[in-house]
Amino acid sequence: MTGNGRSTWRTRGGVPVPGRPHLRPLALLLSLSLAACTPPERALLTECIAPANAGGGWDLTCRFTGQILADLGLVSGTVPTLNIPGAGGGVAFAYAVGQRSTDERVFFAASPATTLRLAQEQYGRLRADDVRWIGALGAEYGIVAVAADAPWTDLADLMEEWARRPEEFVVSGGSAVVGQDHMKMLLLGREAGIDPRRIRYVPFDGGGEALTALLGGFVHVFSGEASEIEGHLQAGSVRVLAILAPERVGGLLARVPTAAEAGYGVTWVTWRGYYVPGGVSEDAYAEWVRRLRIVARSEAWEAARSRARLRPFVMVGREFESFVMAQVEEFRGLAREIGIVE
Repeated sequence: MTGNGRSTWRTRGGVPVPGRPHLRPLALLLSLSLAACTPPERALLTECIAPANAGGGWDLTCRFTGQILADLGLVSGTVPTLNIPGAGGGVAFAYAVGQRSTDERVFFAASPATTLRLAQEQYGRLRADDVRWIGALGAEYGIVAVAADAPWTDLADLMEEWARRPEEFVVSGGSAVVGQDHMKMLLLGREAGIDPRRIRYVPFDGGGEALTALLGGFVHVFSGEASEIEGHLQAGSVRVLAILAPERVGGLLARVPTAAEAGYGVTWVTWRGYYVPGGVSEDAYAEWVRRLRIVARSEAWEAARSRARLRPFVMVGREFESFVMAQVEEFRGLAREIGIVE
């Protein structure tokens, strides 16, 4: 991190990779951001920490879940959302570990962006097992799309040609280099035997800009989320070659095959989940898991999930903890392959 909070970048093996943040700048950010985070009148309230500014996915995850927890009487009083942005979720993660380590009344929103940064050591020395992972209640799935007039009619056609001449293919996405959209294509490329360092990825500021580049003919492939392409799919301007889901989904994408159907065993589940501080008791952990199970079965959550355009994805407790740890290890292995971590 630089003094202004931006990531430093270095090149390793021809691939630009983000510099690893040091603990001291992260701690400084933490102290500045959290000096007045828990006023006395909120000390007895259950609260959800969104590791970003208001309006994004983490924020909505907190607000929807907190409202339903309160409405169902699973906690006392309301559940305020506290926004703690910084370091791609790292400031909030450090807050959980350093300031709220045994607090049983707080939970934090998370997603694969969290596990990806943990795997790439972008949170300094903090590790996935410094917290307890309680569950996920919804998800989006990654997709691979091309322009409607592109020559590839299915994922197998695309991957075969991409493997023959990877330097001539340009992939776009709305995340940074080695972010989620890039990682989807790195995983697919690995399945096709493509050296990850030969994959050309151009990051854009959001999926909208990346799709504009695709439709303008500036890139060949778009890597993103299902919700990002619904309008373009209805307009007939894009062709979705595969969804990175365990099985086919409904709606506009009902006819789109999974990557596994084309012979590429890659899934990308952009889950919306939660963790609690690592020092909570086993009883408190079990209670949080129980609450999430009840929320997941509620009509209120079904309506909230639909409004947020999330697909059903419920995984809680030990199963979710194992899932998260395995995901971090998979991401770390790929990060080592392309030289992000040693």
